[in-house]
Amino acid sequence: MPHNPDQGPKTGCTPHITIRDKRAKEAVAFYQRAFGAEVKTTAPAQDGERLMHAHLIVNGGSLILNDDFPEFHQGSYNVTPGGFVLHLQVEDADAAFQRALDAGATVRHPLQDQFWGDRYGHVVDPFGIIWSIGATIA
Repeated sequence: MPHNPDQGPKTGCTPHITIRDKRAKEAVAFYQRAFGAEVKTTAPAQDGERLMHAHLIVNGGSLILNDDFPEFHQGSYNVTPGGFVLHLQVEDADAAFQRALDAGATVRHPLQDQFWGDRYGHVVDPFGIIWSIGATIA
């Protein structure tokens, strides 16, 4: 069977996140505002309320997301996000960080110059996902 490009690239590792409380459409709109996400494709669920699939391009990489469907997995995905961070390596960390805050993210770790040579910090989006933002210090 040929590769479906709407599922993301066939190389590397593509994050696929589940958004709780029927908020995946809201998440897509937030990621467009906060991170300049480009929507490659979306597929609504049969119930018309939830999003079954969305493929976004964020900072040049794929991100796939969907609403939670507890009726199909008995809550196995219905956990508080944690244990992972989505990272954006950008040209201007200050601008990217501020854009995320302006869109509604909150500061988890302030943007600061770090010992490894990046200006780096964390934000949390309205859906509980942690994003790190970094740029090489010139």
